[in-house]
Amino acid sequence: MTVDAKDSPVSGPAKHELPDWAFEFHGHKCPFMPLGYRMGRYAMELLGVEKEKDHGMFVFSEMGEGHPQTCMMDGLQIATGCTYGKNLLTRLNYGKVAAVFYHPDKGALRISVPTKFQTEIGKFEFFVYRKKGVEPSAIPDEVVDEVVQYVMTQPIETMAQVRQLPGFKYAPTPGSFNKVVCSECGETVFERYARTVGGKVQCIPCSGYERTLARKPIL
Repeated sequence: MTVDAKDSPVSGPAKHELPDWAFEFHGHKCPFMPLGYRMGRYAMELLGVEKEKDHGMFVFSEMGEGHPQTCMMDGLQIATGCTYGKNLLTRLNYGKVAAVFYHPDKGALRISVPTKFQTEIGKFEFFVYRKKGVEPSAIPDEVVDEVVQYVMTQPIETMAQVRQLPGFKYAPTPGSFNKVVCSECGETVFERYARTVGGKVQCIPCSGYERTLARKPIL
């Protein structure tokens, strides 16, 4: 079932101000990091959760590789605290401008950026430069500021389509401190990643094992 943002428990923009360090962390100023930030803040309000300090909430980005919208993932991390380093952000590589937000105690929801909004934002001069291969940091400030301001001032209803996911299931990999030493290269490797070759323990590169993709959630 699709839930219109205006019918959800929280209406209007989640947050209109970015942390002072957000663009410094991201590396350049662009519209998609702020868009991810607003999406993340909105998801937190809808779920009724605070910024994740430890390992209680998970974000599954549906974005892939090779398109500028992936900058949104830094915004998602900044807003939610669900960072890549804490294993709380997973990229599903679907090539869609959307993300799933899951908290074991609060449930799951999916937020996507409507096609209409993507079309409107694509009309800004910023994208004329980007399509010519100009990096965001080399685009004139006034051109970048114009589109960033647009993202930060639009009603969240125009930017976010929300869908509840009552059947969502996800079991994260349990944490472990157990380590072994590779018999080939002599380096330490966490036990769950070790492989046995000819009766000897080896790391993945030495064993020649091709690791499969990490487990994905059931949507």
